[in-house]
Amino acid sequence: MTLIGTPKESAKGENRVAMTPQSARDLQALGFECMIQTGAGKAANFSDADYREAGVTVARSAAELWKQADVVAKVRPPTTAEAKKARSGQTVISFVYPSDNKKLLETAKTANSTLIAMDMVPRISRAQKMDALSSMANIAGYRAVIEAGNNFGRFFTGQVTAAGKVPPAKVLVIGAGVAGLAAIGTAQSLGAIVRAFDVRPEVAEQIESMGAEFLFLDFEESGSGEGGYAAPSSPEFRAKQLDLFSEQAPDIDIVITTALIPGRDAPVLWTRDMVDAMKRGSVIIDLAAERGGNCELTKKDEKVVTPSGVTIIGYTDFPSRMATQSSNLYATNIRHMMADLTPEKDGVIVHDMDDDVIRGATVAHAGEITYPPPKPKIEAIAKPQPKKTEPTPEEIKTREIAAQREAGLREIGMLAIGGVILLIIGMFAPVSFMQHLIVFALACFVGFQVIWNVSHALHTPLMAVTNAISSIIIVGALMQIGSGSWLVMILAALSVLMAGINIFGGFMVTRRMLAMFQKS
Repeated sequence: MTLIGTPKESAKGENRVAMTPQSARDLQALGFECMIQTGAGKAANFSDADYREAGVTVARSAAELWKQADVVAKVRPPTTAEAKKARSGQTVISFVYPSDNKKLLETAKTANSTLIAMDMVPRISRAQKMDALSSMANIAGYRAVIEAGNNFGRFFTGQVTAAGKVPPAKVLVIGAGVAGLAAIGTAQSLGAIVRAFDVRPEVAEQIESMGAEFLFLDFEESGSGEGGYAAPSSPEFRAKQLDLFSEQAPDIDIVITTALIPGRDAPVLWTRDMVDAMKRGSVIIDLAAERGGNCELTKKDEKVVTPSGVTIIGYTDFPSRMATQSSNLYATNIRHMMADLTPEKDGVIVHDMDDDVIRGATVAHAGEITYPPPKPKIEAIAKPQPKKTEPTPEEIKTREIAAQREAGLREIGMLAIGGVILLIIGMFAPVSFMQHLIVFALACFVGFQVIWNVSHALHTPLMAVTNAISSIIIVGALMQIGSGSWLVMILAALSVLMAGINIFGGFMVTRRMLAMFQKS
């Protein structure tokens, strides 16, 4: 049986763990045995006893775990020492960031081990359950607002108290990806006035649906890139962008920046001049600090207070600061990845390199470096379609004339068909039947025209085309109910019953409608 193990994270300050007691139970249901290094879950509030209760073997050391496990699940990329522990045929699953860790890929290739990067899971619909980047970004966006509140000297929500009025905080979120949307939702729920900007205009609807104001930039350039990320902006667009932020800076209390494209340095969007223009006590949370930061004054993993009294936070461990929640989500992402790797749920790994998700996440396999992966067969996020140009007045008039001509031809065709049908009926039906049919058709036409010419705003259940026709039917049925033919009498009685239900039902519904507008 395949053994999946999780060592304690060796990176300083990393509190997350790649296996939780619940995920271990789920992995066992897939046919795996589970092992964890002693103390690995302590910082995330999972004790060794919790794991033992879930049926997990607790290893005394990392070396013991690496030696026995067939699959090693981690959070942070393996260190050089850890990578050297990997043996032939062993699978390692973690964040890898392959574009920055070429040496790690070479080590995996030399060891003939398989390296699966959770940060390389393609962003397609069926892979969302394994999208660890989004899971962690969601937590980072939420935690960024909490961290901002911890360093902000006022309420987020506005209040009117006996001691005076407290204005609501004004929050600007730059970048409306997963982290940005999480930050918008959290700040909005705390009562702040939230504004947001993104280079992708198609996210405006999402931002506004969450109650925030989208800052539009009057510049024709698509900022949508591959995989749902923003594309690099042109110098002209960036200049317009900075002008917009300069206008916002004096009015904003809290800025949360999330603009980052994987594999690239973070673009500087909040300059020194903008920081100086902000009010004393304002806070900047830079979620792009790991790649240099969106703020010009950000220092990685530090909190800086400027001479003008603005606090700039460049922490890179926001998910780790909520270790229990982060571990639960990340462990679930790992479990879903293992479910895809074991299609028969028998604990036997089938590494299908023809599968878009598995191929995309695999960066080293069978003695080869498989990064970068080919583009998935299914596009991650459809590129926005170009805006349709508005038709000119001449084009509109031409279309209307064509539509009228088509409608006229349709009406002529229907009249011709109706005329042929009446001619055939008239050849065989008695004269009295034709007289009644003509009267009925004319009555329907008159009733329809009378109702149709009334404004729709004045329509009620009593004033509807169906009621006009029902009235005609009931009059005709009453005239025929005394007929000498028992079949005609039965049909007439049924007509009276059904038409009566429609008419009296209209009275009842209308009465209820009128009652809604009457004062009690």
